[in-house]
Amino acid sequence: MQNSLKIAAIILLISIGFTRKGLAQAGAAAVPFLQIAPDARAGAMGEAGTAIADDINAIYWNPGGLAFLDYFEAPYGFENQEPNDYRQFALSFTPWLPQFNADLYYAYATYGQHIEELNGTVAANFILMNLGEFIRTASDGRELGRFISNEFSLGLSYGTIIAPDLGAGIQVRYIQSNLTPTGLQSSGDAGIGRSVSFDVGFLWKPIDLGPLEDRLALGLNLQNLGPRITYVSQADPLPTMLKFGVAYKLFEDEFNKITVTADAAKLMVNRDSLGSDPLPQSLITAWENRGAEFAFGMEYWYQDIIAFRGGYFTEPAALGDRNFFTLGAGIKYDIFKLDFGYILTVENNHPLGNTMRFSLLVDWE
Repeated sequence: MQNSLKIAAIILLISIGFTRKGLAQAGAAAVPFLQIAPDARAGAMGEAGTAIADDINAIYWNPGGLAFLDYFEAPYGFENQEPNDYRQFALSFTPWLPQFNADLYYAYATYGQHIEELNGTVAANFILMNLGEFIRTASDGRELGRFISNEFSLGLSYGTIIAPDLGAGIQVRYIQSNLTPTGLQSSGDAGIGRSVSFDVGFLWKPIDLGPLEDRLALGLNLQNLGPRITYVSQADPLPTMLKFGVAYKLFEDEFNKITVTADAAKLMVNRDSLGSDPLPQSLITAWENRGAEFAFGMEYWYQDIIAFRGGYFTEPAALGDRNFFTLGAGIKYDIFKLDFGYILTVENNHPLGNTMRFSLLVDWE
């Protein structure tokens, strides 16, 4: 009984972080930490990153973008460029739901390297969602101990060029949710859930579209496709998402560059009071209800040294009614790039309000 209460409390707390209507939306999909934007750059652009996946964080936004990372001198048109051997490493840290003062945080790390023998880029990443410390109590109120809850995933990706202007990528991920430690499961409650998932993505940067050449990018990504994860006696679906993105280089000269981007995302989960549809059925039935998320962003670079970003994210009430603006900045020095992002919510006292993201990217040959 105690374990079940702890599990319910944690799931509710996570759900509140994604929606003001936490009780109404709780349980739509498990492990929602997989939907948190990992890097401060795309996070500051309204969380629109499917088509602007041009660094190692493409492992999250669109693994198809990994295919282009070895063509540094021509991020959009690259047909005459020679690939470069390179390595990239990224770190990110986000204090989550700061208004709750619950010591929740999200941490992310990824490393990628172009491997000529594989004709592509291989990357790995680790995501940790720390849920804080909890107290286990007996039925009479006595404290029986404390424990830390967390969720994490390990992912491995590969991206390669499949046409002169088209990249494709795939990611395989192991997911584990530790809501209560095994030592607290004497009553039979299962406080640990495990699953696996994969992503598949494509990024198109056309090279034969006249004035759109070197300016336009289109991305498609199917995320978190995998079997359900089980807690206690209930199996919850993974947050499978279908995302489409577009990015356009609006202006560029010797000193300035402005890029605009937008994403549309659909949660491919169909669930009601009786349960959820299994895969692959849910990929069809999910279109029968709910709506879609939309994200819009803009990025301005001056001399490829300092960047300013802004964006907006919105979704319908049926999905949680999240609506917020984002702001951010970045600075690049030698092989280092430091980014900062900030969420500015429309409503006062919203759980996501004042959320800050910090990320560091290092690239070298």
